[in-house]
Amino acid sequence: MSAKALMAWQDLALGTAICEPGSAAKLKTGDWRSMAPSLDEEKCIQCGICLILCPEFCISEHDDGFFRPDYDYCKGCGICANECPKDAITMGREEK
Repeated sequence: MSAKALMAWQDLALGTAICEPGSAAKLKTGDWRSMAPSLDEEKCIQCGICLILCPEFCISEHDDGFFRPDYDYCKGCGICANECPKDAITMGREEK
């Protein structure tokens, strides 16, 4: 398919996820999640590896020094739990 055959974002049908440039922040993609990370603060050493490796950039440091995901955008991929050196993050079935 040539680049000329691709539609411009303005020509996409209604209901398409991208509605306008910069609209990604408005879309709560965490609704797709079936597994959710949970932090055990007793085990956490506040290293920030989860923040660095999160592919969605949805983990942030809070005032207490712990790193937690923004569940509006976390898709539950489990990379944070898999890479945590102290097993302080576990994945559990999402409760909706």
